[in-house]
Amino acid sequence: MMINCAIIDDEPLARKGLKEYIADMDFLNLVGEYDTPLKAVEQIKAGKIQLLFLDIQMPRLSGLEFLKTMTNPPLTVITTAYPEYALEGFELDVLDYLVKPIAFNRFVKAAMKAKEYLSARTATPSAEDDFIFIKADNKLVKVYYDDILFVEATQNYVTIFTKTKKYITYLTFKSIEEALPASRFLRVHKSFIVQLSKVESVDGNELVIDTHKIPVSRANKDEVMQKILSGKFLKR
Repeated sequence: MMINCAIIDDEPLARKGLKEYIADMDFLNLVGEYDTPLKAVEQIKAGKIQLLFLDIQMPRLSGLEFLKTMTNPPLTVITTAYPEYALEGFELDVLDYLVKPIAFNRFVKAAMKAKEYLSARTATPSAEDDFIFIKADNKLVKVYYDDILFVEATQNYVTIFTKTKKYITYLTFKSIEEALPASRFLRVHKSFIVQLSKVESVDGNELVIDTHKIPVSRANKDEVMQKILSGKFLKR
């Protein structure tokens, strides 16, 4: 796959070095370079940038401040001379944190991580697929369909609940809905997707799954009941 990327750094020499590194990676396509975050906003909002190499210390608006203003930023790799901001960067769900001067092998590692993540995120499930990859806890995690109980949208994050663990990942609810097979999963509320086979009972406008109660919207209830019962409801 080809990844469209951009550089935001106020130092010309830093941009030059990153451009040379990007040119050596056959799956990276540089679509823009900017000396201030504000100049990149239009490209980012248009969805033309999949991967961002972002400096922190810049005039007027820092890289971290810029990320905080974005509701759905592209995958981001921090490139900075200041290692002390790493924790704050990862709290903003950046993919990687590169400290200048950046060694080429360290850049390659970050680029490959981006490729693996975006490949997993954009892959179309086939009949043989039984899992998805997500980014959680600062690493790529394989989550099997069979283990998923339900998915909940919470602000800019999505939480995937399994029997033993929950994974918080920075994805849109729509992307998760499209990735999960419709034959097994159903959106029952604006904030919830359930695995139909995990529903243990229906209590009014709620579905009981393990120890959880999942609300069902009025607009979806007929479809939900039809999918859950699917000819299995026994009547006298």
